[in-house]
Amino acid sequence: MSRFFNVNKLPEFLQNVRIRLLFIFIACLAIIGLVAAFFVNWIFGLVFFILEIGAFIFIIQILKQIGADSTQYISDLSFRIQRGEQEALIRMPLGIILFNDNDDVSWVNPYIQQYIGDHNLIGNKLAAVNPELAELIEAHKDSHEESLVKWNGKSFSLYVQSNLRVVYLMDVTRYAEIEQRYYDERLVFGMVSLDNYEEIAERLNDSETSALRSYVTRELTDWTEAHGMYMRRLNATHYFVLGHAAGLLSAENDKFSVLDTIRETTSKQNLPVTLSFGIAYDEDNLSKLAQQAQANLDLALGRGGDQVVVKSSDAEARFYGGKTNPMEKRTRVRARMISHALSELINQSDQVFIMGHANPDMDSIGTALGLRRIAQMNGKPASIVLDKTSVHSDIQLLLDTMQNIEVDRNAFVTLDESLINSTEESLLIMVDHSKPSISAAPMLYNKLSSRTVVIDHHRRGEEFPQNPLLTYIEPYASSTAELVTEMFEYQSREQDPINRIEATALLAGIQIDTKSFTLRTGTRTFDAASYLRSAGADAGLIQQFMKENVDSYLSRNHLIESVEIFGNAAIATGEDTQAYDNVVAAQAADSLLQMIGVDQSFVISLRADGKVGISARSTGKDNVQVVMEELGGGGHLSNAATQISDATVTEVRTKLLEILQRED
Repeated sequence: MSRFFNVNKLPEFLQNVRIRLLFIFIACLAIIGLVAAFFVNWIFGLVFFILEIGAFIFIIQILKQIGADSTQYISDLSFRIQRGEQEALIRMPLGIILFNDNDDVSWVNPYIQQYIGDHNLIGNKLAAVNPELAELIEAHKDSHEESLVKWNGKSFSLYVQSNLRVVYLMDVTRYAEIEQRYYDERLVFGMVSLDNYEEIAERLNDSETSALRSYVTRELTDWTEAHGMYMRRLNATHYFVLGHAAGLLSAENDKFSVLDTIRETTSKQNLPVTLSFGIAYDEDNLSKLAQQAQANLDLALGRGGDQVVVKSSDAEARFYGGKTNPMEKRTRVRARMISHALSELINQSDQVFIMGHANPDMDSIGTALGLRRIAQMNGKPASIVLDKTSVHSDIQLLLDTMQNIEVDRNAFVTLDESLINSTEESLLIMVDHSKPSISAAPMLYNKLSSRTVVIDHHRRGEEFPQNPLLTYIEPYASSTAELVTEMFEYQSREQDPINRIEATALLAGIQIDTKSFTLRTGTRTFDAASYLRSAGADAGLIQQFMKENVDSYLSRNHLIESVEIFGNAAIATGEDTQAYDNVVAAQAADSLLQMIGVDQSFVISLRADGKVGISARSTGKDNVQVVMEELGGGGHLSNAATQISDATVTEVRTKLLEILQRED
């Protein structure tokens, strides 16, 4: 049957299925009509037959013409498509490079040739003619999407079809410039505060005050104009800055040099003025932008001032400045106000829980004992949350001593006990830290986050309780114990005063944090120490607390033996497999500062929890807090630390060296 009805042997116009069906249908109708005509009359049938023959000839001619026209149309369309494809490859603004199996260039269209110049690509390796383009293609050959690259001074959209060995390049410089302009012109809002203007102005007459204010305003105006920003003074101590993202980038590249310029110039007149900036960006809502700028300024001030905080709502903060020791500007008035405010919060609570940081030191425990006494002086029960299984030898000696004091025997509770006993009316006081993640009991903070007080002497970090009832952060203080000691002066004298062991623990906290009153001490530090001595603090007992066992002594010396000197920095590194106590590492860092020519020290060691810790110390000349913040930690200008997960001691040492080299 297939041989009898071979489509390829039919006339060309009948090879079209639709035309063939139409022809068959018409033929069938003609045959039926012819048979009917012969049944009626043979003469009528003969005439009808002759008419059908003529009609068939006419229909066949029409169908042939239709088929020919269709064939011509398709032929013309195919030619135009092929011609269009060829013209597109040659004329369209899209560069095309074809490679053979040996990675030699087989063909390029004229569009890409204009960027290559007179060099002949065909038959050559692309790397031999244009290494830069070859590197870009190699870097993106495994990408399954378009990539924006810079080449030959322009921006290109690059797409590589590895299976076909074809590379497509489209010049998108104009669109990239529009996009870059959009990002460069995003609005930036800044708040500026003179940290210590009021204290300095108290010593000056009106003309000197006016001259100082004019100098600061002039310097700020010149600096903002140099970076394409606008500045306006709000009052004697506050300014606001308006600009674009491009200006902010320029200011960041400049490292906000205006801080150093104003501070150094005014210091020569014995009037050191420091500034703090809070800068926000990447926000369409102007109200939220202003709120973020104010929050950034608060963060800068909470960290001690003389620095800049640049942060958007959904990005990590960037810090600049903060390289000088903060100057003491606390007043007795503020200490009295905080003491009274704390007493009111305690009186409004059913009980008080006091929590230091994990692996507490003497400053943390001493402060907690002092606050517990203040709570008792206000007639409220108070407990200190502590994991007694993870304390250092000095804290253990303190706990053993307290066992002999009946009134303090139940001062400490475990995390589980605090979670069970705490209620919605309980008050939580976080001491010697402000990061909930490093608290001794993060779960207790989560439960009492709306009833939290923060008392600390470290610079405030980006992580902070959302809505604390009271915040008392003074980076100018030597220790948190010093801050709490000052509060006793404003407490009721009717209740039992601070006892000997509490005074001893507070004084030990001050003495250890100041390295026996040699670092970060002011007149207020010695006033607090004098009060504690008068309250019965035992210096001999403090010496007992500060003693270390033989194993700790040997471990510390072993770490010191590994010291390496890099400029003015001393770095001691432990083994990747040997864990060291964090207090031992801190003591080793303190010891390294006693070496001649060493202004900053770092001790890197494996901790018992599997993390790698760094204890950082400085004489005050360099800011080790900034270095530790780049590694996820924090602390003070001269005393900081961090803990890093999923890394070896060797890897952390390499990261630290990279940061130190960049800082230089």
